[in-house]
Amino acid sequence: MKDRAGHRRRARRIAIGTAVVLALAGMNGPWLWRVGSEKYHDYKINKPEYKAANGHWDVLDFPEEYRQNTIHAALLHTGKVLLVAGSGNNQKNFDAKKFDTRLWDPVKNTIKKIPTPTDLFCTGHTQLGNGNLLIAGGTQRYEKLKGDITKAGGLMIVHNEDPDEPKTIPAGTKFTGKKNGKTFVSQDSVLVEKAKKIFDKQTGRFLRTEPGLGRVYVEAARSGAKYETGTQDNYRIQGLKGSDTRNVYGMAQKLALDKKDFQGIKDTFEFDPVAERYIKVDPMNEARWYPTLTTLTDGKILSTSGLDEIGQLVPGKNEVYDPKTKKWTYTKGIRQFPTYPAIFQLADGKLFYSGSNAGYGPDDVGRKPGIWDLQTNKWQGIPGLSDQKLLETSGTVELPPAQDQKYMVVGGGGVGESKESSEKTRIVDLKADKPRFVDGPSLEKGTRYPQISTLPDDTVLISGGSEDYRGRSDSNIHQARIYDAKTGEMRRVADPEVGRNYHSGSVLLPDGRVMFFGSDSLYGDKANTKPGVFEQRIEIYTPPYLYRGSQPSLGAGPKTIARGGSGTFPTKHASSIKTARLIKPSASTHVTDIDQTSIALDLKKEKGSVTVTVPKNRSLVESGWYMLFVTDDQGTPSKARWVRVP
Repeated sequence: MKDRAGHRRRARRIAIGTAVVLALAGMNGPWLWRVGSEKYHDYKINKPEYKAANGHWDVLDFPEEYRQNTIHAALLHTGKVLLVAGSGNNQKNFDAKKFDTRLWDPVKNTIKKIPTPTDLFCTGHTQLGNGNLLIAGGTQRYEKLKGDITKAGGLMIVHNEDPDEPKTIPAGTKFTGKKNGKTFVSQDSVLVEKAKKIFDKQTGRFLRTEPGLGRVYVEAARSGAKYETGTQDNYRIQGLKGSDTRNVYGMAQKLALDKKDFQGIKDTFEFDPVAERYIKVDPMNEARWYPTLTTLTDGKILSTSGLDEIGQLVPGKNEVYDPKTKKWTYTKGIRQFPTYPAIFQLADGKLFYSGSNAGYGPDDVGRKPGIWDLQTNKWQGIPGLSDQKLLETSGTVELPPAQDQKYMVVGGGGVGESKESSEKTRIVDLKADKPRFVDGPSLEKGTRYPQISTLPDDTVLISGGSEDYRGRSDSNIHQARIYDAKTGEMRRVADPEVGRNYHSGSVLLPDGRVMFFGSDSLYGDKANTKPGVFEQRIEIYTPPYLYRGSQPSLGAGPKTIARGGSGTFPTKHASSIKTARLIKPSASTHVTDIDQTSIALDLKKEKGSVTVTVPKNRSLVESGWYMLFVTDDQGTPSKARWVRVP
């Protein structure tokens, strides 16, 4: 901690211990002061008593050939961490189809390159009940700013009036306006469903045919403003034959040189941690870039929000993945959110949206927190949230243990590239009769992009972030805090070496440490004149509880424990063990980690063993792999044992 008294003590120690500084101060005082201060700082943070109170940070030394622009990270039940970059927010990588994934083993500190099938930059992900990681969405095309666009383009809606068969329109197909005579070229292949015959439900009489529709992004065949269009037109599709020339056609509104946002994909994969490879499954119904995936009570996965294949916010059409059939189906009703909305499943099976999100979307749509009944599409708003207009790039965490149903919203900023940021933490008790947010302890600075990890001792680590958008004006926050969910107190701990803002995150490891990755500063200097460089270093935080003595042992026990069931694990420290927690492994990106949960287990102690019992509630304890930690009376956790709840 840095206070005035601390500076005085530091100065006195340097003065006493470094005679050379006094002798040469007149010649080079400021430089020597800085060097001396840094040496003392390194000395102080490595003292055992400092580590026991504040923890310690270490930067991993990865060979350069294995470094990447990590955007996503997920802990797998093998104990390894999947680090996903895709194109890594690098247009050159995207154009060259250079898509990266790494698999890091924290125990052996080894890295393996994993073949990556498509651009999984800005995808969504969550842990599945079978131990695979579901990955859905990603990047179809990078954004283009208005000044960089030379060809008019936009959305073409393709109609198919043939009721007998769908039509595939390949990439590169030309569309020519019947009125304007201008030609546009499809940038992707599109499948257009066959037309539907509509009949009267009572009489069975045929009423009409509704055409099948497909959406595709098109660009003008030639450059220049004269190829822009300003009104709707019908478009003939070149290359069609026979009746298709009448039945299949395009319709488009404005096709212009306007800014084009990122565009999403429908692709979906399961990553198999044992085979260590991506497995392609059925695609989503909607293309999504920046979607959130949330596990439901029945083990199915809800996909919400994202930018679609032409860069528009998906208009509230949410869908569910069934791990058994590997297929997606739409949910009933429409509900729209900004991209990467923080949507968690509650213990009663309903969904909680905290208001946290990572960016794209109107500033007046889907930004208020509430409880969502997915079955009825009913919504219950939650009042009391302070700095409600500063929720973009805020983080949300379920406070431990999960049975308490309390959530904390941390920091955040204004919509878009706003300079505004919030120093607030806000807490809501969702078990209350009338849930309402109240302010928790404040941060020292307004904080966008906080990294948040739940620890096995019922505390929460909050670190990093930046005061301004994407670390602008050298605003990275080199601070970390630990919040105690039992007492409501928050305190500063050791400062991280590496600054983290946009495209960063944190993951709790099975040994109780926390891994930090990523950061994508817009600029590299305070004056905002130098382009930023993606932060490829990985830093590890060792919490104070790992410097207070040896960890309690936890021997091998059952690999599977059913809900309501129990499992016994050998230990030499049964008498000192106080708590047991199941912690679901993280899948983190863009201040969004929906999987984080820490579930309290009933604990029975006997000589030489402990027996834990898993709650029966399927909505509280979702199917999947968990880390089982036990914690002793000093607050020190064991190393985790992996347990699957079927």
